Amino acid sequence: MRSTKRTDLAATGKSIAKRAIAVQATVAVVIAIAAGLFAGTKIGVSVFFGALISLLPNIVFAVFAFKYSGARHNQQVARSFSQGAKVKLALSIILFVIAFTWVNATPLALFAGFAVAMVSHWLALLQQHSRQ
Repeated sequence: MRSTKRTDLAATGKSIAKRAIAVQATVAVVIAIAAGLFAGTKIGVSVFFGALISLLPNIVFAVFAFKYSGARHNQQVARSFSQGAKVKLALSIILFVIAFTWVNATPLALFAGFAVAMVSHWLALLQQHSRQ
């Protein structure tokens, strides 16, 4: 019975993470389109890349975070969370470098897209958690 409860807990966590990422992806597309329509294509692309810099590392972290579950895998769960956090940080840095060097993104728009996408992810997580 206990293992079923832990499995249910892991499934609930995966479900919350998937919904939060879906909200974040939706917000990313909406804000990029709005920025592109109101401020021009270069700003819209910069906002979109900023949002992607928030979204992609969150997806990678979620994969690491839910790779293992259950009491038998406690050390593996902790190690996977740690690895996921490290990869998330490194990927964020790499994506920022790419955005500034290859995409030639507008800094304010890039950071605005990143910030809005990050906040949308946090709010989605909080909203999903409060439902539980």
